[in-house]
Amino acid sequence: MPNVLARGLQIEYESLGDPAAPTIVLIMGLGMQLVSWPDAFCNALVERGFRVIRFDNRDAGLSTRLRVHKRPGLLPTLLRAACGLKPRVPYTLEDMAADTVALLDALGIERAHIVGASMGGMIAQLVAAHYPQRVLSLVSIMSSSGNPRLSRPKVHAARALLSRPAEPGNPESVIEHLIGVFGVVGSPGFPYERDALRRHVAAAVHRAWHPAGTVNQLLAVIASGDRRHVLRQIRVPTLVIHGDADPLVPLEAGRDTARHITGAQLQIIAGMGHDLAPGVQPLLVEAIARHCSGAAGFAPAVRAATAVRS
Repeated sequence: MPNVLARGLQIEYESLGDPAAPTIVLIMGLGMQLVSWPDAFCNALVERGFRVIRFDNRDAGLSTRLRVHKRPGLLPTLLRAACGLKPRVPYTLEDMAADTVALLDALGIERAHIVGASMGGMIAQLVAAHYPQRVLSLVSIMSSSGNPRLSRPKVHAARALLSRPAEPGNPESVIEHLIGVFGVVGSPGFPYERDALRRHVAAAVHRAWHPAGTVNQLLAVIASGDRRHVLRQIRVPTLVIHGDADPLVPLEAGRDTARHITGAQLQIIAGMGHDLAPGVQPLLVEAIARHCSGAAGFAPAVRAATAVRS
């Protein structure tokens, strides 16, 4: 896959589809790589007439890994954030939003539909808020507004996310560990076939496994704090998608996100957790393609609507 130099970082990316077609840029979540956007999902968007760009965030996959000599601990960072103090972190989600725009610059893309999942949804929100001239529309999937009252994961999901493989240096141990994590946070209404999940996870682990980068990204999420005031600045057509069975980012966080973006639509998918399981992908493709295709007719005064799919 190619890479470009953006803001002094090497950003690994992949471009799918006709370069002349409307572009959808996909931003992945915490510690995830561009291959975490499934091939079938991306190809389905291409078949709907879009060019699709997926890329590795900084500190993930094959993009630049930041060298951090004195990384703050998670607990002190959480405490500073809870006290209203600005945490000292290696970088912020705003930096990662700027990376996304720099990638657009490097690829000569003037405007794009910005789609983000989980942490990627937070980054996508910031791109839409701070760089509206570069954004055709926004799709925020299984993400949040940063509202601390509504963004807390269930205890078992948080424990799974923060747990470590039994043998961090052994790829097979890492794969089994991640399969277990997906088993906790995944979609009960769209169960992943275990062999397919193993292939998906193994491909990412063997491509690039960088847990230190995941910690840096988590610190950036914590430092981002409450973004409701930023969401109120967004004026691009917005679709918020959330599963009603998400144990990591509760459905109320998705509702709150839509509530604070003018004209946002909220689509709730019954049985969807915190993953992109094969069964849920067609629903996501349909929702994203319909939203992006209709973005030109967006009316900012329209109030948020809710569509439920099962």
